Amino acid sequence: MRLLYNIGITLYYTLVYIVSFYKNKAKLWINGRKWQQVQQIEASIWFHFASLGEFEQGRPVLEAVKSSYPQYKIVITFFSPSGYEARKNTPLADAVYYLPLDRAANARTFVNTIKPVMAIFTKYEYWYHFFNELHTQHIPLYIISGIFRPGQVFFKWYGSLHRNMLKMATWFFVQDSDSKHLLHDAGITNVTISGDTRFDRVWANAQQPKSLKYVAEFKNGQNLFIAGSTWPADEKLIANLIAQHPHWKFIIAPHEIGEDKINSLMNLLPKETTLRFSQISHLTSHISCLIIDNIGMLSSLYQYADIAYIGGGFGAGIHNTLEAAAFGMPVIFGPKHDKFKEAKDLVKLQAGFSINSQEELNRIAGLLMNNETTRHAASATAKKYVFENVGATDTIMAYMKEQH
Repeated sequence: MRLLYNIGITLYYTLVYIVSFYKNKAKLWINGRKWQQVQQIEASIWFHFASLGEFEQGRPVLEAVKSSYPQYKIVITFFSPSGYEARKNTPLADAVYYLPLDRAANARTFVNTIKPVMAIFTKYEYWYHFFNELHTQHIPLYIISGIFRPGQVFFKWYGSLHRNMLKMATWFFVQDSDSKHLLHDAGITNVTISGDTRFDRVWANAQQPKSLKYVAEFKNGQNLFIAGSTWPADEKLIANLIAQHPHWKFIIAPHEIGEDKINSLMNLLPKETTLRFSQISHLTSHISCLIIDNIGMLSSLYQYADIAYIGGGFGAGIHNTLEAAAFGMPVIFGPKHDKFKEAKDLVKLQAGFSINSQEELNRIAGLLMNNETTRHAASATAKKYVFENVGATDTIMAYMKEQH
């Protein structure tokens, strides 16, 4: 099985290398690993994140660890360029790197160079050689905000290698009891149900959001619908919704902000009432739709909204619903949300609404937009749900302080 794993890693690298000739993200993935120089460190605490979303998810623990263990350097690694490029200069770390390709020699060299006293991986990312090297050197490895489902390879008859990876971890802090039971059934009992650290992150953000003067001026006391992290399939639905509600303001923050993507979105909307945020100095009273053509504003934008639509549900999966819910937003999203516990929870609580079509979006959004009582009830429920799930970071830190 290890041989097949190594072959798979090599094939994956080869495929990304080929794609890198015409895809910039793949090029960044290859070149970032090719040229990086990892600096020698005497002792560190190593955080690994798959991408930017996992960084934000694990950030409360990262901040708590940095504060609690000032004697150690903080090293962060990312698998994806979207995480590395966005946070390569974060003041929370002493060094930020791409995770080297998961080969035995790479793992040994990397671990011996940064000399971690512990490693903390967030939610996903299980790499055999890195886990094995940490285990061999008796370096504690913690998985935080872990979540497991029956269909994952760990629990298949052919998943022995991946189950062995799990057994190399020192402790799991998982989001729910289902994950704990799955791990127990696989013979892994070093598990604590801590919850999801994203609740800590989004709740803290909602208590002290960054003020956005131009957005407040755009809203101007009117009802505001925000569509965040949208893809083209989402944007077609939203464009139709905008036409039906001329008395509402709309903000669309697309997931991708390349010039071609922004232009395609602008072409879906009435030119006379739509403005790009980069042109906000030209804001006039007749503008009813604002397009966010930059990265980093979304988590603060939600403070001004009355309803949120979360994109991605017609593709690989929805984006972050909790950022909006923490501000007391009813959240609407597409059908691909089965892997997201918080989305399923919000649906059960009638604070989240899954749609499959334009007709369903028009009906559900219309209900929320036209019925203030229904909207406010969903809003209060969403905010209460987030508040009641805060605390994962404290659970994790309490355990770590007992051990270190």
